[in-house]
Amino acid sequence: MRANHPAPVHQPRTAQVGVLLLEALVAILIFSLGVLAIIQLQAVSIKQASAAQYRSQAALLANDLISRMWASDKTAATLQANFQSGSPAGAAYSQWLTTVQASGLPNVSAASNTLPTVTFVSVPAGTGGTASSLATVSIFWQGPGETAPHNYTTVAQLK
Repeated sequence: MRANHPAPVHQPRTAQVGVLLLEALVAILIFSLGVLAIIQLQAVSIKQASAAQYRSQAALLANDLISRMWASDKTAATLQANFQSGSPAGAAYSQWLTTVQASGLPNVSAASNTLPTVTFVSVPAGTGGTASSLATVSIFWQGPGETAPHNYTTVAQLK
């Protein structure tokens, strides 16, 4: 005959209840923060790539204008007459401005006060040298959603 043994007594598990659920929630929270950080990194990367594209395009356009100046008659008066911005703008500047506006740089217009500027300064001849012109080309653009325009400025000395 078997001895009467009392039934096993189960201890309450109140100290352990919900720990696994809490660990899972913390893990999901950490994972979610990581995913959000990666998404933000991707957004910043796309914005920086667009900004680099605009800077590169502005540099190419400025070099295009300087190349046109080098290929033209380089006397100071002729350079100013053909390439100076402002009122009245030179014929070569107006032709190049059409290229700039068709280039895809955002918000290059008179309405947003972001038209490129070209100015000249005469540099007197040094000892045994010849006089030259110092051309400053500034290109402005304003990216989508930005509050302030960006600019690219280059200076070339033309003899």
